Amino acid sequence: MVRAILAPFPGALQNEALPSDGARTKDRIAVKVIASQIRKGNILEVEGKLYAVLVAESFHPGKGTPTTQIDMRRLSDGVKISNRYKTTEQVERAFVEDRDFSYLFADGEGFTFMNTENYEQLIVSKDVVGDAAPYLQEGMVVRLSIFEDQAVGIVLPQRMTLEVVETEPTTKGQTASSSFKPAILSNGVRSMVPPHIGPGTRIVVLTDDGSYVERAKD
Repeated sequence: MVRAILAPFPGALQNEALPSDGARTKDRIAVKVIASQIRKGNILEVEGKLYAVLVAESFHPGKGTPTTQIDMRRLSDGVKISNRYKTTEQVERAFVEDRDFSYLFADGEGFTFMNTENYEQLIVSKDVVGDAAPYLQEGMVVRLSIFEDQAVGIVLPQRMTLEVVETEPTTKGQTASSSFKPAILSNGVRSMVPPHIGPGTRIVVLTDDGSYVERAKD
């Protein structure tokens, strides 16, 4: 059984009615959701231990039962586990608080961010930042998911402008509509770009996967 413990509900009254699918334990609320609704940054409890979700991916085979694969990191010691559930299987999830932070710098301890409201600094582990690391720029405002004073998830701006530093030359007969070619961006991320895009061109990409959106207008 997978169970999550929720952080204290902000502003909740002692006699406030609980949601029909929730339960209160020691002033914390557990809310049931199906496995396919779990996302990166959610907090789950597995065998009495709290875990932050690193990756949650659902699979829908042509035959057989749809499943959701969840990779998690234990908050107490960083140990990672991976569990697979039926997509409709109920799990209990924690609510986290989302706050805006400005990125400052990275060092051996992790990535340091500053709360944009009270200017307090918070170090976020490399495991939490994950694939977002190459996109971080000094002063960039991101959304961090906070659970019991720990960052458990990060959301970058959806789009980012970067320069193409390396790509293949356009071959004869290749058109923008026929195919894309591999390119390396200024932050080291690999992307696929239209044939007319060459080194030195600034493009807009999605930070979720580095995919090409359009040529930058600036």
